[in-house]
Amino acid sequence: MTQKIIIDTDPGQDDAVAILLALASPELEVLGITAVAGNVPLPLTEVNARKIVELAGRHDVPVHAGCEVPIKRKLVTAEHVHGKTGLDGIELPAPSIPLQSLHAVDFIIETLRQHPEGSVTLVPIGPLTNIATAFERAPDIIPRVKRIVLMGGAYFEVGNITPAAEFNIYVDPEAAQAVFASGVPLVVLPLDATHEALTSRDWVDAMRALPNRCGPAVASWTDFFERFDREKYGSEGAPLHDPCTIAWLIRPELFEGREINVEIETQGEFTTGMTVADWWRVSDRPANALFIRHLDRDGLFALLGERIAQLP
Repeated sequence: MTQKIIIDTDPGQDDAVAILLALASPELEVLGITAVAGNVPLPLTEVNARKIVELAGRHDVPVHAGCEVPIKRKLVTAEHVHGKTGLDGIELPAPSIPLQSLHAVDFIIETLRQHPEGSVTLVPIGPLTNIATAFERAPDIIPRVKRIVLMGGAYFEVGNITPAAEFNIYVDPEAAQAVFASGVPLVVLPLDATHEALTSRDWVDAMRALPNRCGPAVASWTDFFERFDREKYGSEGAPLHDPCTIAWLIRPELFEGREINVEIETQGEFTTGMTVADWWRVSDRPANALFIRHLDRDGLFALLGERIAQLP
């Protein structure tokens, strides 16, 4: 059966690839895309989301702008990774599709109320501000969510924005804390898994050679994105973090993980934003998340290449 999803995002080159994968996959029905401040401020993330949708030729998918700042903190952004626009690497034209007037939080609430209980999956691939705000404003929607499949956190790999914290969780740890405590079934794609999703030069060249507009765009984004990881980690490619969420929905057999308890640190002097993942189950806290540890890299990139080739 087709899975109905809402993608909550702060594009981001890897967010863009995730959105393209979702729009190219008949297993998924993208009900809408909600933008949040994260990698870059909201005025850029909502424009980037519309550019990506238009690049894919999907004018039917609505884009809604959401929260401009985290629940309790000043916004931290990541232009040092994604460039000043968030989508550096290729210059896309200004989008012609309109931004929807309905706030993203209201769109999430209304959509969950309008669809049968347990039929809509939320896919947050940025800070969790929109999701937590929707849950706080309309707690009746919480049991209506089928599951949340998110990119965020780390355990063995620890942090990428601080020594202890992954970026998406760090930007709004209070929002993450609320979502992880909500009781909604969670699937977490942390850095432990996504750092195995490294691009290769052969794959990027294959994307560039595709006779469509989306393949070369993905190659250009990846070229830009790779430079940060090569300089910081000495890796040969760049991890495509966010597409792992969409791939899990389509091909969960490509991933390995276990059900564990995950808590969010909000008070630590050095550990704010840390995902305290009880991988070895040493506490008596009940499991609240399927925490993914490994993925089949070759299978993931075969899926990405196959689907991106089908786009305009």
